[in-house]
Order: sequence, then structure tokens, then C-alpha cells
Amino acid sequence: MYDIIIIGSGPAGLSAAIYGQRARLSVLVIEKQPMSGGQIINTYDVDNYPGLPGIGGFELAAKMRAHADALGAKFVTEEVRFAELSGEEKIIRTDAGEYRTKTVVIATGAVHRKLSVPGEDALLGRGVSYCATCDGAFFRGKETAVVGGGDVALEDALFLARACSRVYVIHRRDEFRGAKVLQEKVFAAENITVLWDTVVDEICGEEQVEALSLENRKTGEKQKLPVQGVFVAVGIVPNTGLFDGALKTDEAGYICAGEDGATSLPGVFAAGDVRTKQLRQIVTAAADGANAITSVERYLNQQMSK
Repeated sequence: MYDIIIIGSGPAGLSAAIYGQRARLSVLVIEKQPMSGGQIINTYDVDNYPGLPGIGGFELAAKMRAHADALGAKFVTEEVRFAELSGEEKIIRTDAGEYRTKTVVIATGAVHRKLSVPGEDALLGRGVSYCATCDGAFFRGKETAVVGGGDVALEDALFLARACSRVYVIHRRDEFRGAKVLQEKVFAAENITVLWDTVVDEICGEEQVEALSLENRKTGEKQKLPVQGVFVAVGIVPNTGLFDGALKTDEAGYICAGEDGATSLPGVFAAGDVRTKQLRQIVTAAADGANAITSVERYLNQQMSK
């Protein structure tokens, strides 16, 4: 019987493991992949984590994992198949066994919806990005493109326009879905060009992004657009399928949980990109892990006093 089982080993899960060990609780981290770090292991440079400017995502993940290891956190590489979360004793079944715990911290993260075109995976971190606020600073004075038409895409375009020489917004429809106030700002920006009814067929480049192969969906016209960076903003999908129907979620599927990480079930907490929140960054995920353990401690103390 563990005090805490943490599902997921991205920044939120690793932070929770560190804080859990420091609180002298028995901690088990279940990670699906053989390498800790979540999405950040695929990030070439992390330039906004306080105190570590320019560190590689792989290196940052390794440091976080080493910190948890040094404190004695236990890790297993297994895939969770079933979670019984409603009782005081939580049961987690994986492809390799069954674990019992008093509390659960869900840190399964979210994944960016991809374009699924040639060159996207090969050039990830080399001009392909899913986060303008994370990587935009690397493209100062360069020409970039944003793919999408919702609020995030428009906000990304406006953010990039402050530093980039030209920003192209590529949208598959003939009107945006984003807020009108954002649309007005995009249309008013002198260095933002909108390409309507257009899709990306391929992201081109050898070592870095060099151009986009585009097609107009209405006319069939094809063109190659020279850019040094492309920011994909076509949605984020939370990894919550395992908990469908068990926990309260918002309309997008994120687990409803505030800064304390408390979910709709007692003893179950959510941390990182998987929960409802304004900003999804490494630093906020790490903070979520710490907050979740504070809530775990409070919950365990309340259970003991009953």
C-alpha cells in the first residue's frame, strides 16, 4: 500500500515525486515510456525555465529524474490499463501487475494535435513547434508561419509578430474561429499575412525548416512558402481516456481541478497539462506537482484523524 501513486513522469509527475519523497511519503511513479520527461524530451531548447536558460529538454528531464531518484522515489515502466479511484483504497492495474494506494496524482499530460504531414516529426525542435511562447524567441527577425484559426493560433501570431519579420497564418477555412477582438488585431498587424482555405502538405527542410508546401483547398493551387519556423496550433488533446466517466472534466476533456489539484473524487489529484488551467508550461507543471503533494498531505492527515 503506497501513500501516493503518480501516473505520468513529465515535469508535473517528477515534481510530485520529489515533493512526495521530501514529505517522507511512500511514492510510486508509473510511467508509460522508458524515459521520464514527457513532452520536454522532444524539445531542442528550453529557454524559459527560470535559472536554466538554453538548457535542452532532454537534459532538463534527466536532471528532474535524477533529483527524484536521489531522494528514493520508485519508478516502474508499465502502462496503466485500469484505475479504480472511488474508494478510500485506490487500485491501479497495469499491463504488469496491480498496485494499491491511498491517493493518486494524475499527471498524464496532454498532446498537441498534429498536422500528420511529411517533415513534421523529423523537424520537431528544428523549426517545428507547438508553443509560440516557448520557442518564439528563437525566431527573432525571421519569417514564420502559424497553422490554425482558433484563439491559440491568433494569439500565437500576435505574439510572434512582435519579433518576427513576417508571420503567415495558414487556415483551412475562409474565416477564423477565434475571438473577434483577436481577429481585429491580426488583420491590423502590418507584418501578418493570412492565407485562407489553405492546408500544409509538407514541411520541407534538411536540418532546419526551410519552407512549407501548401495547397489551396478551393482552387487546388500549390505553392512553396519559404519560412524558418512553423507553429502548429490546431488543438491539444488531454490524456484522460483512462478516466472517462470517473472524474469531472470540462468540455475539452481536461480534468476539472484548481491550483490545489483536487478533482471530483476524494484522494485523487491532477497536476500539469491534464488539468483545467490557463497556462501549460514546464514551470506551471512543476508547480502543480508541488501543490498536488501539499493537498495529498492534507488529505492523508484528515484521513488519519477520522
